[in-house]
Amino acid sequence: MVKKRRRSLIFQDRKAAGSRRALVAGSVGNFIEWYEFGVYGYFATIIAARFFTPEGGGEAEALVRTYAAFALAFFFRPVGAALFGRLGDRVGRRPVLILVIALMTGATTLIGALPTYAQAGAVAPWLLTFLRVLQGLSAGGEFGGAVSVMTEFAPPGRRGLYGSWQSFTVALGLLGGAGAAALLATVLTERQLGDWGWRLPFLLTLPLGLAALWLRLRLDETPAFREEHEAERPPVRQVVGAVALGAGRIMGWAAAGYTFLVVLPSYLQGTLDASFRQALVATVLANLGFAATIVPAGLLSDRVGRRPVMLTGAVLVAVLAVPLLNHLQDTGTSNAVKGVAVCGAGAVVGLMAGPGPAMLAELFPTNVRYTGLGLAYALSNAVFSGCAGLIITKAVERTGNLDIPGYYAAATCAVSVLALLKSPARKAG
Repeated sequence: MVKKRRRSLIFQDRKAAGSRRALVAGSVGNFIEWYEFGVYGYFATIIAARFFTPEGGGEAEALVRTYAAFALAFFFRPVGAALFGRLGDRVGRRPVLILVIALMTGATTLIGALPTYAQAGAVAPWLLTFLRVLQGLSAGGEFGGAVSVMTEFAPPGRRGLYGSWQSFTVALGLLGGAGAAALLATVLTERQLGDWGWRLPFLLTLPLGLAALWLRLRLDETPAFREEHEAERPPVRQVVGAVALGAGRIMGWAAAGYTFLVVLPSYLQGTLDASFRQALVATVLANLGFAATIVPAGLLSDRVGRRPVMLTGAVLVAVLAVPLLNHLQDTGTSNAVKGVAVCGAGAVVGLMAGPGPAMLAELFPTNVRYTGLGLAYALSNAVFSGCAGLIITKAVERTGNLDIPGYYAAATCAVSVLALLKSPARKAG
């Protein structure tokens, strides 16, 4: 009896250790992915000047081209989600996640070593765009695999909590990118930052990626995949419907997240004449608010369901997005109030991001989960995140309406509200 109990305890300890290992191995890739995307967004104005401004080109035109390359990477995410997702649903989560992190690390590191337009001419923006495409492919394969691993290793009743760590490491990645940019902006002169300082955050990806690769090499395959990947797959129409539903549910999360967490620095600099450092401080505060609510929101969704928590976040963004921007535009508003406003905006987005991964995972059976949830996330992000900077920058330039970012976030969240209300609520689990 004692031996049986001891074996049971050992099994439980190993299972708990496997769950923790899956959580770390899944999270680290998300951190690197969003660290790089954040860095690219934060240094958008510098990248525009170094890669997209031939002699005689205007600053606004260069920034639009920079965001076009940004958007292009997002449009390759669904391709990566379909390609790597199919592999992950057939050969396993572990080997595909190892391949994805290697591709992501290589492409990001090479951006830091690229020649600029002044050094290589017209080939420079093409090389940058090519590496952004590789990043888009790898990022498309990252989310589905990471969330599958986290939720399939999660203890019963803890999918929301485990899945929320995907979003939490997104926040940590964006904060890491903002922190690196802020540190460089503090210790380097503006000329040094533009000449070579912007390269350092990209080159830092190499040691981070090697650490992530080591963690994933130690990862076990998920028990759910071993048991269920050969089961009969659902009809294609059913999977497509679930992908469309999932994409609609997270549309607001994707758009509002990128509007307030990544596009905000360039908007503040280009539209409200804020300094680079002021814009970064605002972004750090927004990401701190975002990070603070993600895990509690995921945990709460395990108790009350995914839909109520996500609905709360989407409704708040739809109602408050434009008033928030009006506070930022008002020269009479104190910096403290502006800081609280951007921090609150990030916190509200976190209410959607916390339960989001588990909600997507629960839409699909195990043998199509990697592909299905990866496609839903990638499609929504390709359209509503990847294009956010391009749409907002171009719309503000043409119309002169400074409220465009608020309208964009509010409209997409309103659609997510409808998607969440139309679909039947699912029991958390």
